[in-house]
Amino acid sequence: MLELPASNNLPINILTAIFNRTTATYKFYWFLSIIELVEQGNNEILKTEIFSRMISNSWYTINYFHLSFGKYDLLEDAVLKLFSIENLTIDEKQIIVQEKLISSTDLNTKRILQHFDKNVPHWFLSPWFQGLSKADIYKKSQNFDNQCLYALYKDKIVINPNWIEYLQQNSRVLKSFCYWYLTLFLQTRNPNVPDIANKLIKPAQRNSLQKQTNQYWKVVFDELGWIDCIFTGKRLTYNEKKIALDHFIPYAFVSHDLIWNLIPIDKSFNSSKSDKLPSFERYFTHFKNLQKIAFNINLEKNKNCKYIEDYLTIFPSVNVFDDAIFENTIRPLLTIANNNGFLYLNE
Repeated sequence: MLELPASNNLPINILTAIFNRTTATYKFYWFLSIIELVEQGNNEILKTEIFSRMISNSWYTINYFHLSFGKYDLLEDAVLKLFSIENLTIDEKQIIVQEKLISSTDLNTKRILQHFDKNVPHWFLSPWFQGLSKADIYKKSQNFDNQCLYALYKDKIVINPNWIEYLQQNSRVLKSFCYWYLTLFLQTRNPNVPDIANKLIKPAQRNSLQKQTNQYWKVVFDELGWIDCIFTGKRLTYNEKKIALDHFIPYAFVSHDLIWNLIPIDKSFNSSKSDKLPSFERYFTHFKNLQKIAFNINLEKNKNCKYIEDYLTIFPSVNVFDDAIFENTIRPLLTIANNNGFLYLNE
């Protein structure tokens, strides 16, 4: 567990307790948004700015990675509705989402954002004001009683001046603190989803698959002369302009580039496939056979290739391609991905 930096005059023990009783993701994204805004030099912050940032900070996690926030969490529902209402894209930049929501004149958008004002702002302060009503928390916060983090008003919050330096100097640790607890929270609601921690922030750039193409799959092309695309049936030769290395199970779900999930496909089909799931019944046998052929060729012709070691994540050794283990790895991943909102091709 992460420990927050100590302070001689601030109740850090209370701040540490903010996530002790958490039933939804609101507190995590509320605090993350406040930290980001204080980092920028803000001390009087409109609630709408925070609500919009809560949406933008969770945008990629919900829309791209399809993580579930839980049955009673309306942040997920809000993101999905605003995606449609405001005509935004799945991987929209955070700043664009924020600006679009803050400036929106759509009454439905305003209503969705305003929903978070019912409980989030004052319940976040409950560790400072245990057992008090919403009205009392608002009133006492305006005097910064108990050294609370901020004062509450109808349309804004005002950061306690005593906390500003602490928040700014320790923003990195505080954000890590939030993400640590958010990861634990989401893991319990997505128990079979891999790599939760790396699905909370949109990566700046996806890793290139050029090395896997050149150092592993080119050996297969050189040996066979051609490969049939398992999706289109088109015969592919080694031409970087016409082939693409594709994640059989979408990267958005597995969050890795391990070679046992990568195959060359027709480049013109790759963009239309996007993050759709291939049907197990229709495509798995072709995928497995191609993977097995590539594995055996590289094992014989390319023994020092580091990508062979990727198979150790599913096989007990890299000497034999185990058909049963491979099927028992791929089949449940497809099912779990579909249960988490990923659609199949042609749906």
